[in-house]
Amino acid sequence: MWSENPVIDLGYAKYEGVRDSTYGVDKYLGMRYAEAPLGDLRFRAPRDPGLIADIQTAQEFGAICLGSDQTPSDTMSEDCLFVNVFTPSNATSKSKLPVWLYIQGGGYASNADHDYDGSIVIRESGHNMLFVNFNYRVGALGFLASEQVRAGGDLNVGLLDQRKLLWWVQEHISKFGGDPSHVVIHGTSAGSGSVTHHLTAYGGRDENLFVGAAPQSNFWPSQRTVAGAEFQFERFANDTGCSEATDVMACLRSADLEAIVAGDTSQPLPGALTNEPFNQFYWLPVVDGDFIRGSLYKQFERGQFVNVPVLIANTNDEASVFVTNPATADEMALFFRNYFPGLTKSDVQKVLQTYPLQDPLPQHEAWYPSLSAAYGDSIFLCPGYEVAKTAARYFDSDKVWNYRFNMQDPSDIQAGLGTPHAVDTDAILGPGFAGGYAESYLNVNAPIIPITMHYFISFVRSLDPNEYKHETAPVWESWGDGGAQGQRLKLETNSTFMEEIPSLQIDRCNFWRGLSRQMEL
Repeated sequence: MWSENPVIDLGYAKYEGVRDSTYGVDKYLGMRYAEAPLGDLRFRAPRDPGLIADIQTAQEFGAICLGSDQTPSDTMSEDCLFVNVFTPSNATSKSKLPVWLYIQGGGYASNADHDYDGSIVIRESGHNMLFVNFNYRVGALGFLASEQVRAGGDLNVGLLDQRKLLWWVQEHISKFGGDPSHVVIHGTSAGSGSVTHHLTAYGGRDENLFVGAAPQSNFWPSQRTVAGAEFQFERFANDTGCSEATDVMACLRSADLEAIVAGDTSQPLPGALTNEPFNQFYWLPVVDGDFIRGSLYKQFERGQFVNVPVLIANTNDEASVFVTNPATADEMALFFRNYFPGLTKSDVQKVLQTYPLQDPLPQHEAWYPSLSAAYGDSIFLCPGYEVAKTAARYFDSDKVWNYRFNMQDPSDIQAGLGTPHAVDTDAILGPGFAGGYAESYLNVNAPIIPITMHYFISFVRSLDPNEYKHETAPVWESWGDGGAQGQRLKLETNSTFMEEIPSLQIDRCNFWRGLSRQMEL
């Protein structure tokens, strides 16, 4: 019925997308949402894209953003601020369909889970929504911080790219059939941390950019200050050959990309006891006093966030693929001293007491289960708990939903990894549509896909995961009136049910919240 490729007029450019008759979806790929951040725009907030006279082809994904420890290529570039829109082929500018806006992760160091195809979730929604994803600057190009950057550019430009995209959606999404007053933001890992930064942006100022939020595997690493990031700036300026320049920022803007790549690397943090292991999350957002006005813990504790319905998702074993394999308690202690140099020896001893030796796991040393649980709680699971608890307190406990994804993938279980970080993404967006995926999604764990996917589709469409849930899915009850206790859904193939948040987890999350200041730089 809809055979010709569609063309969209954004005012500054016209884009010819591609019509996918298999799914009944029009795809507009690789459209510019901001000017290329090159030359004088390097280390500055994104600018509006310039006028483009000819019709542009939007049928292939654009280059992703060059990150830390990466090499430029045809598919990875500094010129990378592109957006992708997936919309039902029969949508019009009057359709006013809900918008699912996805923010990719990658530890703020890379565009790690980019270019997901939204076709299957649109089809599964009955063609009743849009799906949007995009790139944002990462690594040093996205998160270089210093008072010199503040004076001669902008801080947190990677997050400002995201904010620019949110405003782009407000201006243009109706042309694709979307409703700018019904945008739900969803992100994975650093994308999830980004979701919480948008909830707390400018002290929690509501700019009506979204009506719901779904942080998945919420990522709160050590919170940096500008002063705490000066060491990175000094090293970066030196490694790029700009440290002796009269105007360091001007030198960095004129430096060729090879010099930038040479400086955009991860290294041990100041105060780390050894070179290995060193914290792999090196370039991070900083408290700038404007967009970010304090640590995420502080802002949520004070209720300084936009009050919207939230869906909080975690896997059971968030850190299993990120940690080392310690054989002794001393090796586990070294990990935390290197990852969080602000922790004292006494603090680390308390970590060991809170996470004593646990039952062994296949293919791993004795202290691996304890380290995996401790690190997973510290930067993923407990931040998710914090969002759920405070949203229930300040907003509405009946508008907060939390789940623990516990899919038993045979290969991961045999490898001692449990249910790793963000493995639920393949169930949310569809295996194959979300990049690589666990083979068991095609057989033993296939039944968990429609349950998980339709909870998200329903939340995007109605701000309630139950309204359009899959027929095989149980009712996902909200956080409830238990305050800090709360309840969550355990999502597991053939074993999905509600459970209370365990007291042990609450105690451990209280422990990490108490250490949050020491984990800052």
